[in-house]
Amino acid sequence: MPVDKKRAYTLYSWGRLLFDEVILAAVSLWLLPRFGINIPVWLLIVLMVSWAVYSCVISSLVAKVIGRAPSVGSETLIGFKGTTTTPLLPDGHVRVGMELWQARSIAGDIETGAEVIIVNINRLTLLVRPSTDTFDKGRDSS
Repeated sequence: MPVDKKRAYTLYSWGRLLFDEVILAAVSLWLLPRFGINIPVWLLIVLMVSWAVYSCVISSLVAKVIGRAPSVGSETLIGFKGTTTTPLLPDGHVRVGMELWQARSIAGDIETGAEVIIVNINRLTLLVRPSTDTFDKGRDSS
């Protein structure tokens, strides 16, 4: 996660935690006694510390996930190799692993059985170019 986003999320998390603690204290010390429910101070302290620990753990887990690149979905296919199953003139089909995808060549016509590299995705259509050693990212779909 970029530093600015991490700093902003950290400030948000601390602000939210402070707000939560104030609400918990207000409810426990002001609202509940009006209904005849009295919570001992020691229990309020335990509740507040427990909530703070819980919030810090959840916030740290969320901060780790926010900056992560997608690990599922079609975006993860960019850079992978596939094999054409039909000629790409410029549209056709490409097999990536065990899946068959619609594809469009960005580098002219490509014959059936050629190895291609996925360079982008437009909706559910892969944008591909012929595979060459100079452009290979080293990611193989097989």
